[in-house]
Amino acid sequence: MTSARYPLPTDLVALVSFDGRVYPNEAKPWDRLGLDERCPHPLEAALEQWFSFATGKHAWVSIRGATIRGLISARPRAKRSAWEVEVLINADEDKSVALSLLDRMTGGVAKLGAERVFLRLRAESPLLPVARQAGFFPYSSETLYRVQGLALLDAPSIPLRPRTKSDTLGIFQLYARAVPANIRAIEGATLREWQAALEPWAGRPADLFLEEDGIIAAWLRLLPGHCGRFSLLTMLGHHDREVLLQAALARLAGSRFLLCLVPAHDPVLAQSLERLGFGPVGEYVALARRLVKPIGETAPAKMGTAVPIR
Repeated sequence: MTSARYPLPTDLVALVSFDGRVYPNEAKPWDRLGLDERCPHPLEAALEQWFSFATGKHAWVSIRGATIRGLISARPRAKRSAWEVEVLINADEDKSVALSLLDRMTGGVAKLGAERVFLRLRAESPLLPVARQAGFFPYSSETLYRVQGLALLDAPSIPLRPRTKSDTLGIFQLYARAVPANIRAIEGATLREWQAALEPWAGRPADLFLEEDGIIAAWLRLLPGHCGRFSLLTMLGHHDREVLLQAALARLAGSRFLLCLVPAHDPVLAQSLERLGFGPVGEYVALARRLVKPIGETAPAKMGTAVPIR
C-alpha cells in the first residue's frame, strides 16, 4: 500500500542505496542551478537536499511499507499566490509516484492560497510527461550559460542607476515590451501576477537600470558570490547588450564562475553571451499549473451584450 505523509529527517538518507547512489532532484529552481557541479559525497548530497527544503517549507514523501518511493517540496516565490517546486525526487520506476506527489503538493498549496505553481525541469527529464499529465503546462524553453575564469574588466562608462521604490511599474512595463504575450499570460498577465511570480535568488541581488528619455530600457540584476548570477531584460540591440553585459562582468569579477539563464525568446542575449566567452551547459523547460481559474468580469457593450474581460 502506498501513502503520502510529511517527511522525517531520515527519509532523504534512506534514498541512498547500498552502493551509495543518490536519486537526483529533478526540480531545478533558479537559485540551485549550477550548484550540483561540486559533486559532493552521495550522503552529503542527500543531507544537503534535505536541509535545503525541510525548514519552513512544505514537503511530502511517498512511502510503501518502509520503502521511500519519492518526495516533493514547494515554496512560495515573491508572494504566496505563486509557488514553485523546489525538490522532486522519484526513487521508483513507477512514474505514478511522481504524479501522486505533484497532485498532493498542488492540493496542499492551494489550501494555503496558491493560485499558480511553477516547475523547472531539464529538457531531457523523464518526469516531463508526468508533469504534463499532472496539469503543468510547458510555456518556455531556457538555456543556462556559464563562464569561468574571466579576466578582470573595467566597467564601461554607462549611466546605470540603482533601484528606487518607484521603479516597479517601469520594470513591469519593460517586461511587457520585451517578453512575448504567451509567456506573460503564464508568468505575469498583470502587475500583481508578475510581482508574485518573481523567482528567489538565494540572496539580495542588486538591480541596476538604464533609462532612455525617462523610460527604463534595460534591467540588470546581479548577485555576486562563488557562483555569481545575473540576468538582463532589455530590447536593446547587440552592441548595447554587450556593453551592459560587460558592466555586469566587471561588477561580478570576484566570482569563480558566472551563470545566466536565457529564455528561448531572446536569442540576441544568447549570441551576446557567446561572444563574451559563455557557453551553454544545460537546457530546461519552464512549466506552470494554474490552480485558480480567472474570474471573468463584465462590461457594458453598445449592442446590449455582456463582454467577458480577463
